[in-house]
Amino acid sequence: MKLGIVCYPIMGGSGVVATELGLYLAQRGHQVHFFSYALPFRLDPLLGNLFYHQVETSNYPLFKYPPYTLTLSAKIAEIADQENLDIIHAHYAIPHAICGYLARQMLAPRRDLKVITTVHGTDVTLVGAEKSFKEITRFSIQSSNAVSAVSLHLKNEVCRTFKLCDEDRMDVIYNFVDPEKFRPGDSCGLREKFAPGGEKLIMHMSNFRPLKRIPDVIEVFARINREIRSKLVLIGEGPEIPTANELIRKHNLAGDVFFLGSRQNVENILSAGDLFLLPSEHESFGLAAMEALCCGVPAIGTDRTGLPELITDGKSGFLCQIGDTDCMAEKGVMLLSDDNMWKSFSAYARKSVSDKFHYAKIVGEYENLYRRVLES
Repeated sequence: MKLGIVCYPIMGGSGVVATELGLYLAQRGHQVHFFSYALPFRLDPLLGNLFYHQVETSNYPLFKYPPYTLTLSAKIAEIADQENLDIIHAHYAIPHAICGYLARQMLAPRRDLKVITTVHGTDVTLVGAEKSFKEITRFSIQSSNAVSAVSLHLKNEVCRTFKLCDEDRMDVIYNFVDPEKFRPGDSCGLREKFAPGGEKLIMHMSNFRPLKRIPDVIEVFARINREIRSKLVLIGEGPEIPTANELIRKHNLAGDVFFLGSRQNVENILSAGDLFLLPSEHESFGLAAMEALCCGVPAIGTDRTGLPELITDGKSGFLCQIGDTDCMAEKGVMLLSDDNMWKSFSAYARKSVSDKFHYAKIVGEYENLYRRVLES
């Protein structure tokens, strides 16, 4: 098949999943074309069957803001026509699904370009649910040839928010992981660097947006650190970094917290951890938590999100109510102070994630979706 993937290039769940999916599809012999305003995070453009098309906007004086959506639509239509693409797979509903729709209309009737939309979370629950975007988001979902959500929790939210009655039309295709890449073991010797005194290593990785509840991460770590000597490793970048720094100073934790920024090979960092914290207010799936669990690192997350589909409470980690830092700290101390419990959680975490979310299984589900759409 000849596929076009439209995604955001920055670090974040939707961009990472879209990029990794394209890489595996190319390895399976499909021709994959990426569309974005910058080279997607984790994409190696030198691999065979992979092509990257940068979308450049013009700064015409008439426009207050560059018309990225229109430029992207035109680029998709141009390459789809030129390369005989079969499917455009839009990751993140706004604006990518609409751009796919416009490209399809531009090429009709001489080419029957199919558009598949994968919703990832905030594109429909935050941005798409805004009054000014709600109707066009609903239209983009209904106009796609097929739609998938990265968790059952997200599918239910989309159906409820946009009052979509035909729930059978939306597939649930989970995010995926490569157990050979994300595996236990401190291969880079990071424990010696960050915890030379034998301290426990606690991890958090995200885009540091308010929804990730970064103050809760710092608060939980501070409480754990009072009882168990620990270090906190923060991976990623985002608007909540200044807030994190302020709280670190407040709790006198400057020597116990390490900011690593955005990183490519996060598996080498996560595998050195003892505990992963993800106290998000909203989490459609929890890609970062899945990668940590696959490395054998137990995770603490929040219920009433997509995390219960990933974390088995009391077996691979713990689930607490949103904002309940007392619960998170208590569970963290309990787990980190009991070696036998930690080993049991670690083994269960890796096995459960490897079995359920193995990339070969999930990529195969996407291929089946593509074939079904083309055959329809």
